[in-house]
Amino acid sequence: MKRKLVKHQLDGLMALLLFAIFAVCVLIVLLTGAKAYRRLTARDQEAYQARTCVQYLAQRVRQADRRDGIALEEDFQGTQALLLDADQEYVTRVYCYEGYLMELYCEAGAGLGPGDGERIMEAKSLQMDITGDTIAMKVVTGAQDQERESVLTISLRSKNGTT
Repeated sequence: MKRKLVKHQLDGLMALLLFAIFAVCVLIVLLTGAKAYRRLTARDQEAYQARTCVQYLAQRVRQADRRDGIALEEDFQGTQALLLDADQEYVTRVYCYEGYLMELYCEAGAGLGPGDGERIMEAKSLQMDITGDTIAMKVVTGAQDQERESVLTISLRSKNGTT
């Protein structure tokens, strides 16, 4: 009788041990999957941020692409700004300031500074150059350890102010 009781206890102990091993394996797989998911989500978010920033800039340039509609302000109180609708009474400035891509819509001579603009999205820096009928922009987005640099070159349709 004693032998049967010991055998039943060992059977129960073995079942419990197998269940514990199974539970530990499931937990390890779940933690590994969660870590991979977090990493992939962060990478996708950074790629989305870079694409969205470049597409925003491209769309703003295309909207203002007409004769004398786009200009570059080299010193907008210490930062470089893209002037859209530069020939109008009201202008839109797009620039990078304190880690954000900013937009400021105001009167041409209003005297407002970079801090007065509206935050559009996070961006580390924005460098622009207009050469003839081509505008080139370089945007840096992302976290400090995973910065992403995107380059955008647009050929202006207005072709030196003929449209």
